[in-house]
Amino acid sequence: MKLAIASGKGGTGKTTVALCLALSADGPVRLLDCDVEEPNCHLFLKPEIRHREPVMLPVPVVDAAKCDGCGKCRQLCQFNAIAVLKGKAVVFPELCHSCGGCVKVCPTHAIREVECEIGFVEQGTSNGVEFVTGSLNVGQPLAPAIIRAVKRHANGDGLTILDCPPGTACAMVASVRDADHVLLVTEPTPFGLHDLKLAVDTVRELKRSFSVVINRADIGDNRVLDYCRAENIPVRLQIPEGRRIAEAYSRGEPVLAAAPELQEKFRQLLAEVTG
Repeated sequence: MKLAIASGKGGTGKTTVALCLALSADGPVRLLDCDVEEPNCHLFLKPEIRHREPVMLPVPVVDAAKCDGCGKCRQLCQFNAIAVLKGKAVVFPELCHSCGGCVKVCPTHAIREVECEIGFVEQGTSNGVEFVTGSLNVGQPLAPAIIRAVKRHANGDGLTILDCPPGTACAMVASVRDADHVLLVTEPTPFGLHDLKLAVDTVRELKRSFSVVINRADIGDNRVLDYCRAENIPVRLQIPEGRRIAEAYSRGEPVLAAAPELQEKFRQLLAEVTG
């Protein structure tokens, strides 16, 4: 089963929930850190990394001597990554999505592709958890390509937990689109409710099964609970605010080390969503 942990906004405790679920699982479990622009699961798991591989994407390069400025590549590109300036095609690599269409439509064969490294993927283990993380190189915009490379390691027996990027943009969609269930982590604040609604709309559009976890459940009001009841959204778990939890997080320690009483609640949560 693929269980995605997502949120409409950052800072709701998504990584905390993902780590607690991974460390509470009874059988084989794999944790994939898909928040490739700022991965942080490794700070708490401290895995032993055994393999690292670069993630490459093909980027078009124009041979100006062959280009006749016909503009067919520009007409094809849906991302405005190619322009025709002074009768020659010009590529903007940061906009390119590596579809390869420009190479195929060029009548003079003036465009070829070269491999460009945009990030890397690492694999390791920690406390019985198979761990995979990805990191996007600084200045590179295509996080979904790294996320897809991370998710290629999701195949296998047992449970796969995906710690997804926050928000509802392309990176989040790339992470949750094939998940069997999505846990949306939120907090009982006006911002938490607003962004939860956006996340709910997104996973409904993707036709994913989902439910909600409320973190720091006692710091706000009941508007998140009222919204979930009105929308018939299951609230699987409410995690209380706790100084012990915050201190453990600040030290880079798993939350369950500071609050072991939560482990049984996370096991019950896993039993509910996997059942």
